[in-house]
Amino acid sequence: MKNIVVLTGAGISAESGIKTFRDADGLWEGHDVMEVASPQGFNDNPGLVLDFYNQRRRQLQKVEPNAAHFALKELSVKYDVVIVTQNVDDLHERAGSKQIIHLHGELLKSRSVLDKQTSYDCCEDIHLGDKAPDGGQLRPNIVWFGEDVPNLIKAAVRVEQADIIIIVGTSMQVYPAAGLTSYAKPGTNIYYIDPRPTLNYELYSSRNLKVIEKNATHGVPELVKSLLEEI
Repeated sequence: MKNIVVLTGAGISAESGIKTFRDADGLWEGHDVMEVASPQGFNDNPGLVLDFYNQRRRQLQKVEPNAAHFALKELSVKYDVVIVTQNVDDLHERAGSKQIIHLHGELLKSRSVLDKQTSYDCCEDIHLGDKAPDGGQLRPNIVWFGEDVPNLIKAAVRVEQADIIIIVGTSMQVYPAAGLTSYAKPGTNIYYIDPRPTLNYELYSSRNLKVIEKNATHGVPELVKSLLEEI
């Protein structure tokens, strides 16, 4: 069974109605991203940050996986599929995919400010004064700007093993995630699905790159249908 690694980003979730912050003015729901997505922002105003993610968590529960999420799940019928996502939502899980590596954390999990390793299921709001079992304030289990990306090595190993890489919903411009394709072995087929593709150096240098200029909900089902028919 061939290995497929799918690298997904904000674009695939945006087609389900989840708002992103890497647009026009760089603001996220009216906030500078460093105010709500950095350790310094949390230290300066933890109540603001907790409320911001509480709102994102509520929004997540009002949206559904789209055709791209469901199509990726179908690949597992004939391939060993690992999804490496920069998204913090659970739409891949809700669509039925099983092997998912979250690079930037998960919105539906929390952790203590004292412990980076242990996470807790979190479907409700987090408030100032909510404590983990170790006594530390609970915070979203999100990788903020300036923090380590603990699952990066795990993702790189899976990319090294891939026979096929599919990139969807991400510009592959933000590091360290953008460097993952450099771990691909020579000859790996790479499919890049984006209505307005922008390629970084690693992608430009790939001889086996195919760019599909479509949005996720159209491009992914078409590619999946083609890959399933090959076997």
